[in-house]
Amino acid sequence: MSTLPQPLDLTVTAPIEKDGAFATFVTVPGSAEVLGTRRAVKVGGTIDGHEFAATLMPSGEGPHWLPLRSALCRATGKSRAGEQVTIVLQRRLS
Repeated sequence: MSTLPQPLDLTVTAPIEKDGAFATFVTVPGSAEVLGTRRAVKVGGTIDGHEFAATLMPSGEGPHWLPLRSALCRATGKSRAGEQVTIVLQRRLS
């Protein structure tokens, strides 16, 4: 059995999305393959160079959604749908 946290190495650039489930989120392509699951997973890394820890939520279709908290949107200066952010997942926390 492995100990947590585990290192990850996934970098994606994707647009911010808005929908009813989460106020602001980003779809993380390739996340299910890298994580080996479609379940919720706690991760840490950076968004546009700003540190974060969050729970990737299953989309039901494959990739996970990363909800963006308002504090992180303020830090990056991005919160509008369509704005591109670069996410670097560096560690799996659960």
